[in-house]
Amino acid sequence: MFSRFAHLVCTRCGATYERDRKMNVCAQCGGALFPRYHLHALDRDAVAGRARTIWRWHELMPVEEKENVVTLGEGGTPLLRADRLGARFGFRDLWIKDESGNPTGSFKARGLSAAVSKAKELGHSKIALPTAGNAGGAAAAYAAKAGMECHVFMPADTPPVFRVECERYGAKVTLVDGLIDDCGRMVAANAAKEGWHDVSTLKEPFRVEGKKTMGYELAEDLGWTLPDAVLYPTGGGTGLIGMWKAFDEMEELGWIDAKRPRMFAIQAEGCAPIPKAFAEGKDVSEKFPNAHTYASGLRVPKAFADYLILKDVRASGGSAVTVTDDEMRRACDEIGANEGLFVAPEGGAVWAAAKNLLAQRLLGEDERIVLFNTGSGFKYL
Repeated sequence: MFSRFAHLVCTRCGATYERDRKMNVCAQCGGALFPRYHLHALDRDAVAGRARTIWRWHELMPVEEKENVVTLGEGGTPLLRADRLGARFGFRDLWIKDESGNPTGSFKARGLSAAVSKAKELGHSKIALPTAGNAGGAAAAYAAKAGMECHVFMPADTPPVFRVECERYGAKVTLVDGLIDDCGRMVAANAAKEGWHDVSTLKEPFRVEGKKTMGYELAEDLGWTLPDAVLYPTGGGTGLIGMWKAFDEMEELGWIDAKRPRMFAIQAEGCAPIPKAFAEGKDVSEKFPNAHTYASGLRVPKAFADYLILKDVRASGGSAVTVTDDEMRRACDEIGANEGLFVAPEGGAVWAAAKNLLAQRLLGEDERIVLFNTGSGFKYL
């Protein structure tokens, strides 16, 4: 059996749906849907000899027939020990999960491989999405590989390379005077009329499945243990949510124990709906006013699944914090000069946050800390 996909469940109200229904969100409450699996008698060592892509975990992915997998070799990114950077700033066990080597240069390849593959299996021929940059390029590339139409809506002030990349893959790009939520409204308003399958962040059930594979890789690379803390740059939050889902699945499978890392959601000071809601003890965020940051992936004034981000961060004992754009820039320089990595601003954000959290004693110098660099600095030239 290629997949153990069982059914869909709403993350808000708990409603369940058949696995092959063409759905975006819960029909009862509009909540995000998660795939669930038959989690039993699966040996973690069975994957050891498989190619290091997200599809090595195919039993725990939603695509039921192998021929529907649309892949460009995504996943299997390195977990690098950052000894020079750590020693310079007081960390003794610092690691960087570097996602920049994925197809299209970011972690978005994971989610869009899964989403496009399942869209193909369900018979969709056109996809559409809003993007802050990297998701659009990934969607366009996988749609091209699958022979689908792709319609991308991005803010007009997104760095030009993201538009050029989407167009090079054959996508139709619409520039919008506004932010990513304005782009999302345009997709939603036109999807039914145009026959588009909306693959917006967590407004369909399958992008999160590609992103959760970062959690599986993290556990495997650390000998089936998890770190003390994970720092994650958070826009839509799919990766953080997906990894938390993966941790639960692995525990149920008996692959890991109940220990969890503290999850830290990192946002820009100029666009910080999650840290604001976290500090105020709220379960959902408010749209952040006048959202601005040069880190395009962090310029999300209100995440659709903010309730899941906040829930998972709190359950982990972690926190949600901000850094400034200047702190990000300095952090990118420090990572490059010490570890030879040309990271995206989002990667700089988590390193800047790590230093601040250490100074506040919210991280310990002897703890095992994993920073996520989600994309390549080349996109921001």
